[in-house]
Amino acid sequence: MQRLLGGDAGEKTARCQGEKMTSSSSSEEDGEAGGEAEGAKNQSETTCRKCQEEDDGLPTRKKPKTEEESRKSRLPLPGCVLTMFPDEVDSQTEDSSLHGGRIRSFKHERGNWASYVYFPYHPEEEFGELLDGILSAACARGVVLTVQDEFHLSLSQTVVLRHHWIQPFTQSLKSSLTGCKRFVCSAERLRVYSNAEKTRTFLGMEVSTGHAQMLDLIRAVDRTMTEFRLETFYKDPSFHVSLAWCVGDQTVQMEECMQELQSLVDDHEDGPFVLRLDCSELRCRTGNKTFRFALES
Repeated sequence: MQRLLGGDAGEKTARCQGEKMTSSSSSEEDGEAGGEAEGAKNQSETTCRKCQEEDDGLPTRKKPKTEEESRKSRLPLPGCVLTMFPDEVDSQTEDSSLHGGRIRSFKHERGNWASYVYFPYHPEEEFGELLDGILSAACARGVVLTVQDEFHLSLSQTVVLRHHWIQPFTQSLKSSLTGCKRFVCSAERLRVYSNAEKTRTFLGMEVSTGHAQMLDLIRAVDRTMTEFRLETFYKDPSFHVSLAWCVGDQTVQMEECMQELQSLVDDHEDGPFVLRLDCSELRCRTGNKTFRFALES
């Protein structure tokens, strides 16, 4: 009797556990089905909202562009814009091998413009012939010289101007030169010069007449230099027109052949050669810009 009751109780317990398992399994299936239904519902609502936004004329949210896609979509800069800032040079311009071995007195920086004040010299035909002879004689003595790109007589040291200083600087220079008279100077003696860093040696022709007028101009130029806290000219200047140059300090080698070179100037076929410079228009070169200042007659 007890065994029968125990069997009935076991069977009842088994049925209850089976029903509970079935109920649990059904609940999990219902939950999964419910999740799928909920996901489908959410997707349907999202699609409807998107359609509604498009129907209402509202912009749809776009996927953000990648950096590469943004770069490709940019329009190229026009050539006129790229050439607006000529003072921004390529890093190769610092390579001295691209400039005959010349080394900058100061490193190039964006917005800094090398600037100086000078008189230009426009050579005569006989000057070119004389200079060729001088260079050949120097080369035979072991000094290889390079002709200047342009000939001029400096009235200032080379200084650095910031780009936004250029206009006020040139206006100040124009004002300082008020009352300065034009004149003519001459040069006939060769002389050796070197820069302060001793990185280049120059052959120049020293001014022999017009020295007093040059000093008056120096005082005018120095007023502007002082105003902008820039280096003024040398205290005891030797005004000259540089003819040619070579790399390094070769002062001694050039001095040894100066007598021979000077004889070419003194014994020129038409008599001693005299370089004459018309000092009627002072100029200021800053970067690739040139400003002109006519002196009074």
